[in-house]
Amino acid sequence: MLTDIQQLQNLITDSKQILLVLAVEHTEDDIATALACKSFLDKQQKQTEIVSAGFIPSSRLRFLSGIGAITQQLSGLQKMTIKVDVSKSKIETLSYEVKDNWLSIFLTPKQGIITKDDLRAVQSDFKFDLIFSIGARDLESLGETFLNNTDLFYKTPLVNIDHRSSNEHFGQINLVDITASSNCEIVYKIIQQLGESFFDEAVATSILTGMISQTQSFKSTNVTPSTLNIAGKLMNIGADREKIVRHLYRTRSISALKLWGEALSHLQTDKNIGLVWTTLTREDFARSGGNEEDLRGIIAELIGNSPEAKTILLLHEPKNNGGQKKIHGLLTVDKQFDALELLRPFNPQGHKKSASFIVENKSLKETEEWVIDVIRKKLTNY
Repeated sequence: MLTDIQQLQNLITDSKQILLVLAVEHTEDDIATALACKSFLDKQQKQTEIVSAGFIPSSRLRFLSGIGAITQQLSGLQKMTIKVDVSKSKIETLSYEVKDNWLSIFLTPKQGIITKDDLRAVQSDFKFDLIFSIGARDLESLGETFLNNTDLFYKTPLVNIDHRSSNEHFGQINLVDITASSNCEIVYKIIQQLGESFFDEAVATSILTGMISQTQSFKSTNVTPSTLNIAGKLMNIGADREKIVRHLYRTRSISALKLWGEALSHLQTDKNIGLVWTTLTREDFARSGGNEEDLRGIIAELIGNSPEAKTILLLHEPKNNGGQKKIHGLLTVDKQFDALELLRPFNPQGHKKSASFIVENKSLKETEEWVIDVIRKKLTNY
């Protein structure tokens, strides 16, 4: 019986075009994992694309090779071929027009007529013959990429890569390792088994970037001796740790620092249960000039510099609300807690360590009181 790695190698060998898809709620580790996979697959002369619904590039990762190729939606997924039997009537002219969202094709025969019986419509197979899902708990976590292309996902072999215990093992091959510190650590082990010759500086840099980001520069509790050993090997290959750390942690914009200041000025704590939370209004975004991309940096700083904080909650009004009344939330917890369970009444997305959610039709203050009350009661029962 073939192992998962042997099956994976066979799938890659037999494939020509491969789709790498990220969850809507993805991490920097997920992005770095996708870029490492793309570099690895490109070295095997495979055509690859990376897609994530609503993807917005992280300024912290712009130094990574290939990040500009990540797109928000699939294109050219299938071809529709219209065939015409010209054995009896040759075509003299062909033209078309688009009107009211309809494409009309005009065929003029040299003689005789062309009837509907002379026409055939043939739909091609899907462009992709293999899919890699990275960091998604289930297919629905892929958002519109899945919802608008369900046939693609049900008819194409899928490799599921994740390190979270909430993963539902929805792939034909499930490379899920809950002992790994990050998805990049999993990919390192996969590539190592498929052939160390596939490692180069670009692959090593992407993998080390994801590992550093996911572990807060190896300060989180899920770091193992194996994690540190892999990091050392990646640096030997050519990954520049100083460059990675500089881009991830030492290139904060003035607007981001101002936004952090706003968040810290609103900081509240409940030391009895290790809960820390803060809120940000649209006015806070306007005063600072910061944006939502800076929010995860706030969480990372609180994790790295507040060891007594076991549960960290960030609530904010969207910078651009589009006239809708919504409050966005992000909860990050220590390893003994489950973010998804703590947020269950709010239909969260994410995983046990970190989850996001949206509350509609409530003010920021109302949402704060409600969410804090729910979390307090659940933490008290742990």
